[in-house]
Amino acid sequence: MATKAAPKEFDELVAKLKEVQALSGISGLLGWDEMVMMPPAAAASRGAQKAALAGVLHERTTDPEIGRLLEKLDGVAFEDPYRTAAVREAKHDYQKATRITSSLAKREAEHETEAYQAWIKAREAKSFEPFSRALGKWVRLRRERASLIDPGQNAYDVLLDEFQPGLTSARLDEIFGQVKAGLVPLLARVRAHGAAPDDAWLNGGPFDREAQAALCRQLSLDLGFDLDSGRLDVSVHPFTGGAHPTDVRMTTRFKDDQLLDGIAGTIHETGHALYEQGRNLDYDGLPVNEAAGMAVHESQSLLWERMVGQGRPFAQFLLPKLQEAFPQLDKTKTAEDLYSGKNVVLTKSLIRVEADELTYPLHIILRYELETALLRGDIEVVDLPALWNKKMEEYLGVEPKDDVEGILQDVHWSYGSFGYFPTYSLGAMMAAQIFQTAQQELPDLDASLAKGDFAPLKTWLNGKIHKIGRLHPTMDDLLVEVTGEPLNPQIFLDYLTKKYTELYQL
Repeated sequence: MATKAAPKEFDELVAKLKEVQALSGISGLLGWDEMVMMPPAAAASRGAQKAALAGVLHERTTDPEIGRLLEKLDGVAFEDPYRTAAVREAKHDYQKATRITSSLAKREAEHETEAYQAWIKAREAKSFEPFSRALGKWVRLRRERASLIDPGQNAYDVLLDEFQPGLTSARLDEIFGQVKAGLVPLLARVRAHGAAPDDAWLNGGPFDREAQAALCRQLSLDLGFDLDSGRLDVSVHPFTGGAHPTDVRMTTRFKDDQLLDGIAGTIHETGHALYEQGRNLDYDGLPVNEAAGMAVHESQSLLWERMVGQGRPFAQFLLPKLQEAFPQLDKTKTAEDLYSGKNVVLTKSLIRVEADELTYPLHIILRYELETALLRGDIEVVDLPALWNKKMEEYLGVEPKDDVEGILQDVHWSYGSFGYFPTYSLGAMMAAQIFQTAQQELPDLDASLAKGDFAPLKTWLNGKIHKIGRLHPTMDDLLVEVTGEPLNPQIFLDYLTKKYTELYQL
């Protein structure tokens, strides 16, 4: 086996892959514009644009010349491990892409816009029915995709791999089983305690939206978001997208009566954005420079939102900023009051994106169970609202008053993103594990967070996670490198148990 490839073949592959990434960036901008700036009447033309671009992108992605170059580079040992990983990941992506027909790629792109608009209309009508047909079509399209990629494999596992390589439903069942077994009794103990920390002073409002926007913008900059390489806007559902590490688009939203909602959303999306802006431009345009799966991506947003933003040191930094921006807040409140107020466990946890740390995993398990059953054919689309409400009552003790509070609250199914939801809870578990290691390796971390010096943590994450990209094949491989062991749900459970036992004096 040769020690390195002929530069000509690797360079030719790089040129092909960079063109694909450029086209993907254009697609990302079309999606961002659709959710933030596009006028409603443009939905049909945008669908046609995205379908046309999807056809071109599929053609470039499945170019036989890429296959020929990958064959030439197969088995070659590079001195640079990132080049080796670039070829490995390009091969993985190419094999998957060549099994998807151009017709399916176009139909998926066109339906993406149709289904998103149907979701918006359904939310306006507060009824699942206008979205039902669009979701049914997504189920058929995704089954078709899975059967093309790996006809002998469980369809849901094939779709999972697109969001977190190497992840299977069997592994998820094991992880979620352990978390559920530890979480349910802890949640019962907390709720039985009765006396929750006081958060009334942080709710009610009204809290001026312009003041919220100004504060959130500054918090994002404080955490390290670079406006020269990105922008911050408002959308129905907060998200982070864009075209390139130098063009990262993030959005948030605000509520008049919930001060911390917009702040939490901004910190969360900033975590995503910092990952994107921190990618290694030495390998720009190559798959090795992409994020290492959505669970890893969520670990970064949730590390900043929960481990930092909901932590005791951050409360010391945030409190004076809140009191300055919102003069109506009680000036006698302390940083400890803010810390406890930010970590109240909801007696009624209806909305996933507003859920606390203890109830949040149950929201994910609910969605996971429904979408796996849907893909298997065990249930029909028409059954979803009733099943959703039943599981909400069973797991969380609440029932939505309408479909907006229930099955229509998330945008993900409008994009056919089956397999995405589990990555949120996996990300929370990874965040706890990674942050524990950061605290061990950065002994002054709490002190720096308390005074608003976030650079040490951001720099540490840049080197450990962001610049590493897809160098390691799976999330467990990455975690072993960073923390010394694969995903260990017990670290997450221990973190929650310690924190809420103390807060609620159990």
